[in-house]
Amino acid sequence: MLPQGLIVSCQALPDEPLHSSFIMSKMALAAYQGGAVGIRANTKEDIQAIQQEVDLPIIGIVKRDYKGSKVFITATSQEVDELIESGCEVIALDATTQTRPKESLSELVAYIREHAPNVEIMADISTLEEAKQADELGFDYVGTTLRGYTDYTKGHILYEDNFQFLKDVLEAVDAKVIAEGNVITPEMFETVSNLGVHCTVVGGAITRPKEITQRFVNALKS
Repeated sequence: MLPQGLIVSCQALPDEPLHSSFIMSKMALAAYQGGAVGIRANTKEDIQAIQQEVDLPIIGIVKRDYKGSKVFITATSQEVDELIESGCEVIALDATTQTRPKESLSELVAYIREHAPNVEIMADISTLEEAKQADELGFDYVGTTLRGYTDYTKGHILYEDNFQFLKDVLEAVDAKVIAEGNVITPEMFETVSNLGVHCTVVGGAITRPKEITQRFVNALKS
């Protein structure tokens, strides 16, 4: 089980300056030294590099684009197999209602349960209905990761209306809830923690210096 507290997302895509398994492993080490209780990482290679640096549970994902589908977070059994091989403790996957490239969500859950019964599963959702569906499918964790990133939730953010969406998810599911998505200040982290989430994933506010720099620059422009 993931411990309660702060999980730091250490990811950099190929077009980002810090794209490197070595750099992500050192980013994870810095997060660990700062008090993080877990890491979220993308790709088998990054996960295994991070495992050489820190002894923390890892939420693993593989981001891969598929033609005809907007699902790109652990979209098929191919990505699941890569994550099982990585040895990560939790596999996270897109649990939205968007058209999938291959297997259905329920088929992927069954596949993970069969091939990696000791690995926990996290649902990345964007709506309350998706959270409920994930709960019914037996996900161990439900995360608000994709709120605002699906076509039908664009313009919505996790903390709008005093975190009402997160409150609704907490009330609707039995699975442990993970707050993720645009948690960008220590005060916001404290707020969602006090609402009763199991843990919180923070990424860009900690591990993406380009985005952090842009926030400062944009603040002056405005």
